[in-house]
Amino acid sequence: MEVSYLLSEIEVVAHELLEKSKSKTILFYGEMGAGKTALIKALLKSLGAEDIGSSPTFSLVNVYDTPNGTVNHFDFYRIKDESEAWDIGFEEYLDSGAWNFIEWPQKIENFIEEEHQKVEILVQENEIRKLKLC
Repeated sequence: MEVSYLLSEIEVVAHELLEKSKSKTILFYGEMGAGKTALIKALLKSLGAEDIGSSPTFSLVNVYDTPNGTVNHFDFYRIKDESEAWDIGFEEYLDSGAWNFIEWPQKIENFIEEEHQKVEILVQENEIRKLKLC
């Protein structure tokens, strides 16, 4: 799946991403400001989450209960070492069967497995984003 979209179309893209993802663990790649958190908020909304907060930059993980199961939203931007992910029990989250949305997965490379779904978000001109599902 590869799609270009306006930020105003993000909910449609989120719905399609959920339908096409081959895994409940989705890794979000993109530069700062690319729209990773905005897309994750749209995914949470699509899954029926009522309390859609902000990125878990300071707590590393926010957990949401939805009618479609638990969603764990990770933001590893600020970690300095993979051991910080280990310390919060990251592997247990991955093994829980819940949805796992992970921002800055490149910071935890040793935890990344082939079957995890990768999403790349590229910034284009005039509020247009390009999403590649890999």
